[in-house]
Amino acid sequence: MTTAAPRADSRTIALAHYAARAVLERVLAPHGVSFLQSVTLRLAVVADGPVERAAVIDGVTGSVKVPEDDARRTLDELTTAGLLTPEGPSRVRVTDAGRELYDTCSAESAAVSARIYAGITEEERAVAGRVLTLVAERADAELAVLRRQRRPGGGVRQ
Repeated sequence: MTTAAPRADSRTIALAHYAARAVLERVLAPHGVSFLQSVTLRLAVVADGPVERAAVIDGVTGSVKVPEDDARRTLDELTTAGLLTPEGPSRVRVTDAGRELYDTCSAESAAVSARIYAGITEEERAVAGRVLTLVAERADAELAVLRRQRRPGGGVRQ
C-alpha cells in the first residue's frame, strides 16, 4: 500500500525550509559564518559594486523577516570581520576576502543542493517554485496587514 504525498501546506513548507537551512548552517559553520551573515554578504556580492547600507538592511529584513537591528548588527559584524568595507558615508562593498568566502560557501552549498534536488524534474521544480512564490507573496501581504494593525505600544488596534 502506498501513501499519498502530503499536500503543500505551512507545515510541509516549514519542514523543508528548516531542513534545508540546517544543512546550509552546517556548510557555513566551518567558515565561521552564520545564516544571517551569509544572506547579508550575498546581497553585497550580487550588487557588484558599492551598495547602500539601507538597501542591504532592507534586503535582509524583507527576505528573512528579521528586525532591522539584527540586519544592521550583522552588516557591522561583516564589516568588522573585513568581509565588507565602508564606501563613503552610507555605502558598503564586498572585499576580496568577502567575495572569496562567499564563493567558497556557495560552491560547497551547491554541491549539497545538487544531491538534495537530484531526481526532481525541472517541471516539478517549476511548479513548486510557482506555488512557493505565490505563498510567499500572500504571506508577505498578510504580514504587512498584521504590522499595520499593531500599535507602537504593542497592543492591537480595536
